[in-house]
Amino acid sequence: MNRFRTSLQRVLLEEAEAIRALADRLDASFDQAVEWILQTRGRMACCGLGKSGHIARKTAGTLSSTGTPSFFLHAGEALHGDLGMLTAEDCVLMYSYSGESDELVRLFPAIQALGARTILVTGRPQSSAGRLAQMTLNVAVDREACPNNLAPTTSTTVMLAVSDALAVSVMEARGFGKEDYAKFHPGGALGKRLLLTVRDVMRSGPDLPLVSIKTPLAEVMRIITQAGAGAACVVDADDRLLGLISDGDLRRFVLDHRNELDAPAGAVMFPDPETMHPQLLAIEALEAFQNLPKKIGEMPVLEEGRVVGLLVLKDLLRSGIL
Repeated sequence: MNRFRTSLQRVLLEEAEAIRALADRLDASFDQAVEWILQTRGRMACCGLGKSGHIARKTAGTLSSTGTPSFFLHAGEALHGDLGMLTAEDCVLMYSYSGESDELVRLFPAIQALGARTILVTGRPQSSAGRLAQMTLNVAVDREACPNNLAPTTSTTVMLAVSDALAVSVMEARGFGKEDYAKFHPGGALGKRLLLTVRDVMRSGPDLPLVSIKTPLAEVMRIITQAGAGAACVVDADDRLLGLISDGDLRRFVLDHRNELDAPAGAVMFPDPETMHPQLLAIEALEAFQNLPKKIGEMPVLEEGRVVGLLVLKDLLRSGIL
């Protein structure tokens, strides 16, 4: 097993050193590449084949999710019709470490005839592709981590790292922040934390358990059960909050007053419950629940003094914000 750990350390250190060396070596061409991406009025097309194609596909995803509309263009498919995806306002980020991939080399005249710019990420700027590209980023490495110096390993790691650096540089130049990122990731936990509000999670409409101050407790119990909630809001004729009755309040009252299920809701309700506003972020609402000295499971949601919903803690926990 020790010999495998030795290989692990060797590969990681060699690839890390290649990235560090490249950080010291990249020149003004990197700045120019960032400027070209920022100036692109259309989309970024990330193009490659084989292992380089995988890097191109990942880069297209990273750019898209950080504010730069992008797509992956398969070099082989582009020669057979997919080049129709491109317009003169696009910029093509091309990947070929050797710079001699036949499919990629054959694309340059057609891309330039369309009027799109080309940036080549390569380990050989003087290659066939390097001579045809309008701009090159030199990501040459001394050797691959592969013991035979054949399988793309260190070279693809460096290409990926430079691509990430391009995406982050563009992202920073655009002032692309967490809120922007969340808009492109609404299904993820981060997106939900930054976008999901109390209104999105609260019980409302037919799912909102409302009772009057005179509603008999037996009916209050039925309404809470039907709503699948743990409490009911006691409101006046204008839906203004008068109090809250939790199922715990009901249980305690029934144990102390076994034959008084016809008692009115007002006899049991808590008159000054904690409340929420519908525009509060769901993650902030969860923090409010957690910071209360007394743990509760529900809060009425008020807008302009009227009850518009009931926020249930278990609904918050199921919302995906954690």
